Amino acid sequence: MERKVYYSFHEIPFDEHSYGYGRTGIKFSGREIKELIISIIVLSLAFSIAMSSPHYFLFYAIFPMAFIAVVTAFAFHEISHKYAGMKFGYWSEYRMFPQGLLFALLLSFVGFVFAAPGAVTIYGNPSREENGIISAAGPSANIVIASLFLAISTMVTGVAGNAISFIASINAFLAFFNLVPLGPLDGRKVFSWNIGIWGGMIAVSMILLALSWGII
Repeated sequence: MERKVYYSFHEIPFDEHSYGYGRTGIKFSGREIKELIISIIVLSLAFSIAMSSPHYFLFYAIFPMAFIAVVTAFAFHEISHKYAGMKFGYWSEYRMFPQGLLFALLLSFVGFVFAAPGAVTIYGNPSREENGIISAAGPSANIVIASLFLAISTMVTGVAGNAISFIASINAFLAFFNLVPLGPLDGRKVFSWNIGIWGGMIAVSMILLALSWGII
C-alpha cells in the first residue's frame, strides 16, 4: 500500500484515483493551477484586509504589496515542495483547503491572519532522505527570497523600501514557522533527516527575520 505524505499545515484527504505515479520534471494540472490561483487571491485579500484594518480605504494601496508577498512566500514555497517531489519521481500536486482559506479571510477582519490554505500532497514512499530534502525545499525557497529582498531593501528608501522589507519579513517568517520541528510542519521531517541542516536553516531564518524586523 502506498503511503501518503503531506507537506504544509494540514493533512488533507484527496481523491487518490486521479493521480499517476513516477512522473518527473514539473507539471501542473488544470485543477492545480486553478486552486493555486484561488489560494493566492484569497490570501492576498486576507493580508490586505488585516493590514488596512480599521482604515479600509488603504486596501487598494496595500493589495499589490500583499499579492507579491503571497506569491513569493506561499506560492513559491509550495511549488518548491512540488518540484522537489517530482524530481524524485513522485506524483506531487497542490490542493487548497477551502475551510482554511475561509478562516483566514474571516480572521483578517480582526486585523490578524493565520492561514492554512492548502498543501502539496506526494504519492509514493519516499525515503527519510528524500522526505527531508522535499520538506527542506519550501523553507529554502523562502530563505533565498527573503535574502534577496533584504539586500534590495538596503538600496531602496521610503514606502518602496518598507514594502520590500515587508515581503522579506513574510518570507523569513514562513521559513522559520515551517521549520519548527512539530506536527506536520516541514521542520519535523528535516530534523528527522539531518539535524545539522535543520539547525543551519532555522538559524538563518531567525537571522533574516530579525534583520527584516530591524532587531539586528
